[in-house]
Amino acid sequence: MTEEKKKTEAPEEAENLAESLAEEPAAQGEAEDAAAAGPDIAALEAENADLKDRLLRAAAEMENTRKRAERKAADDARYAVSSFARDMLEVSDNLRRAVATLKPEEREAAADGVKAMAEGVEMTERQLLATFERHGIKEITPKPGERFDPNLHEAMFEVPGTEHPTGSVVHVLEAGYMIGDRLLRAARVGVAKNEDGAQNGGKVDTTA
Repeated sequence: MTEEKKKTEAPEEAENLAESLAEEPAAQGEAEDAAAAGPDIAALEAENADLKDRLLRAAAEMENTRKRAERKAADDARYAVSSFARDMLEVSDNLRRAVATLKPEEREAAADGVKAMAEGVEMTERQLLATFERHGIKEITPKPGERFDPNLHEAMFEVPGTEHPTGSVVHVLEAGYMIGDRLLRAARVGVAKNEDGAQNGGKVDTTA
């Protein structure tokens, strides 16, 4: 290599070296900026996930609140007539008693006017019961021999020496009623017992 060529290449090498030295701080600065930006992105992603979780929880809570409000409104509408219906049960009882006072043989021998009146009372009772049904009120009338259920029946007295099993219903004094899934009035019944008063499954409460 000639002396002249060496002189020509020397300035070029110096220039390239200077450019390399100048690029190194810039590259280092970019790496530092990227490293500094990394935690910020991670923090933003974490914050975004937290906000999304809060939003989902809030939406779920609002939906639960809405459902509770709907259930309460439905219950209020269903059971709002409970007090009125309980009073109307007395009317139904009286209609039923009025019909029961006229024995079949007496009714057969009665005048046409009495027969018509009895039929009218029976029709009124049926209409009243149909009205109860439309408002979700159902009658509870246990049959003789049916097991006494303290959740649905109220024992008014005990009857010894019957053909029915101990602790079963013998006689129904008044029908019971349910409104929706709630007891409006327990059926008032007489129950069978052993001669010694022992009850199957425990003593039946006979207090009125």
